[in-house]
Amino acid sequence: EMKSTLSAFSNDLKNIRTGRVSPDILKNVIIDSYGSKMPLTQLSNVNNLDNMTLSINIWDGSLTKIIEKSILESNLGANPQTDGNTILLKFPDLTAERRKELVKIINEMSEKFKVSIRNLRRKYIDLIKELEKDKIVSIDESKKHQDEVQKSTDNSITEIDNIAKQKENEILKV
Repeated sequence: EMKSTLSAFSNDLKNIRTGRVSPDILKNVIIDSYGSKMPLTQLSNVNNLDNMTLSINIWDGSLTKIIEKSILESNLGANPQTDGNTILLKFPDLTAERRKELVKIINEMSEKFKVSIRNLRRKYIDLIKELEKDKIVSIDESKKHQDEVQKSTDNSITEIDNIAKQKENEILKV
């Protein structure tokens, strides 16, 4: 479970833009269409035109206005330019101020994932203590398993710190 938390953290960090804009940044943009909520990537083709521009080719022209509004509300830092069924998203270069904001966002995200790792630790240590109380495992085995859970927790938190530091360096590099 800790490994899946680490991979979720890595995936969430991919949505934070560094020097080059990736179509992955639009994965979290949800569009209200046909009575249900769908990701933008299921309603269009998204391509890179250059390092700072994304082209969104919408399959159903009637959704253009809704998609444009959703992009504006998603706080991506780019203004959509509509041309028929195509929306161009030109992203500005990252300013020093925006880079600092992104670093703060990364730190908040890493803290959130560290809390979930600690919650997993608490869950499994409580489970081990319950087994010890029910005399299913001995006190020595219980201590050994609790130490293993703690070691795994420490490794996972260190890994989160490393991933976050790497992403910060990527963002702060001009």
